[in-house]
Amino acid sequence: MQVILLEKVANLGNLGDVVKVKDGYARNFLIPTRAARRATAAAIQEFEAKRAEIERVQAERIAAAQALGEKIAGLRVVITQKAGVDGRLFGSVTTADVAASLKAQGFDVAKTQVRLANAHLKTVGESTASVVLHTDVVVDITLAVVGETA
Repeated sequence: MQVILLEKVANLGNLGDVVKVKDGYARNFLIPTRAARRATAAAIQEFEAKRAEIERVQAERIAAAQALGEKIAGLRVVITQKAGVDGRLFGSVTTADVAASLKAQGFDVAKTQVRLANAHLKTVGESTASVVLHTDVVVDITLAVVGETA
């Protein structure tokens, strides 16, 4: 299926590109999330008429993501979990834990925007995580996992 992209999609294309994708990807992800629209002649004409407004909205989103990224960049997030004597956690630190800690500090970040090197952290110590605020805005933060004895 051919679709016209209404925003930049990672590994696919930029705003306004007409690309061919699998039908299921278009029907189940791109179109429902309003990232793309079916590339019919009428849709392409309508997109070209509204292109300036769509580009302006995308520029505002990128600017807001960059402003938030400047505040978050280099931030040190401390997460306390129950741990054993040897430094291994009784659970793990996941992206949801990191997102909750960032929300507690006043940053509106969803767990889907947080990327850990491994799927989760199982030991006490420091590591880094990436926060993807926009496809063009990725910032790194430092995670400090502190063990709490039971």
